[in-house]
Amino acid sequence: MTGKFIRVINSRQVFALAFGAMIGWSWVALTGLWINNAGPVGAMLAFLGGGAALIFVGLTYAELASAIPLVGGEHAYSTRALGPTAAFVCTWAILLGYVSVVGFEAVALPTVLEYLVPDFSRGHLWTVAGWEVNASWVATGALAAVAMVAVNIAGIRAAARLQVLVVIVVLISGFALVAGAAVNGKTSNVSPAFVGGLAGTLSVLVMVPFMFVGFDVIPQSAEEIDLPFADIGRLLVASIIMAIAWYAAVIAAVGLGLPAAYRSTASLPTADAATALLGGSWAGKLLVVGGIAGIITSWNAFLIGGSRALYALAEAGQVPKTFAKLHPKYRTPHNAILLTGGLAIIAPLFGRPAMVWLVDAGGLGIVTAYAMVALSFLVLRAREPGMQRPYRVRNGKLVGYLALLLSVAIAMLYLPWSPAALVWPQEWLIVLVWCALGLLLHRRSRRTDGAAEH
Repeated sequence: MTGKFIRVINSRQVFALAFGAMIGWSWVALTGLWINNAGPVGAMLAFLGGGAALIFVGLTYAELASAIPLVGGEHAYSTRALGPTAAFVCTWAILLGYVSVVGFEAVALPTVLEYLVPDFSRGHLWTVAGWEVNASWVATGALAAVAMVAVNIAGIRAAARLQVLVVIVVLISGFALVAGAAVNGKTSNVSPAFVGGLAGTLSVLVMVPFMFVGFDVIPQSAEEIDLPFADIGRLLVASIIMAIAWYAAVIAAVGLGLPAAYRSTASLPTADAATALLGGSWAGKLLVVGGIAGIITSWNAFLIGGSRALYALAEAGQVPKTFAKLHPKYRTPHNAILLTGGLAIIAPLFGRPAMVWLVDAGGLGIVTAYAMVALSFLVLRAREPGMQRPYRVRNGKLVGYLALLLSVAIAMLYLPWSPAALVWPQEWLIVLVWCALGLLLHRRSRRTDGAAEH
């Protein structure tokens, strides 16, 4: 079924998809949490360290995306290197990350509107982890999910153009915050630089893979990119470097803009920091508008990436074939988009606490897939040294082993013996339910295919 997509995405749109996916809404919603957990310097170190590790992972992706430019990215690499079963595990793991982001954004949107419209959330439904879930809050997230699905079914060209526009809005609001910190920031606000010691920094580090997932949307949609294959790899690496700089700059700006006592009580510290640094409530609202734009960039990109990953699984016969169907007019995997986007409707039912649960649970799936891509990179370097690699990584063996070891090391932080382990029952249940769902779909598709052969 490959070759049926339309190659229409240009370099500007490719970069906007990857960068916009990585920054999303988290830089507005979670920066205060990171600083409160680890301190401004501790949070920056977590992002710089985690980001550096992900550069090595990104380099393995860059080479493989240029060498095997097929829809589904990870699935194509791991199938060729490790076989179909490992490919299913790898793709299903990264799909957990994608679906988690899509669900996260459905929760984030009504959270933003609460900042802009204080009385927006009405109609109490129930309480989750001490947080009241209201009907208007749930309806906003669910209706937005429907709208994002519609945009993505209408075609990759429309989705890519939307991405460029909203990334520009994000950049304007973020640059305003950083400029305000450069002029009016106070170094005294940075104290205490570290909070919670090593455990505090690690609690932020485990969120980092989730924040940087998004560069891998590029290889997911490789068959729709109209660029030389070597350029795909270069843009992928450049997007990671810019995202690292973005997160570090935003953390620094909030640390300089608000004293610790204020950060710990503020409902949205990033927006409050903009208000303090730029001297008016308009600045906080500008940040929130940038946050809304970030929600759209991330939501849009991960609907693209998640639906293409699901398409690749279906094309390989590892989940029901219906997800490998392309829309007759728009040439998009509409059934895969409907499932990936439809799951976002559920997330707002769990209220704001679901944001952190999704970040942590999705992060474990992401680093699992990254480790398997790094292993695929090493296997293909050894087994197929003559493979054409338009973007060839220097010191490939060293880069591959570093990507593998660092991915495994970060994955270990999610396990029960780590001070930053996933929380039981919420976060572990998300992981376990996702594993069970994958197993059921895989077995069902095998039975269906076997029956069809007879």
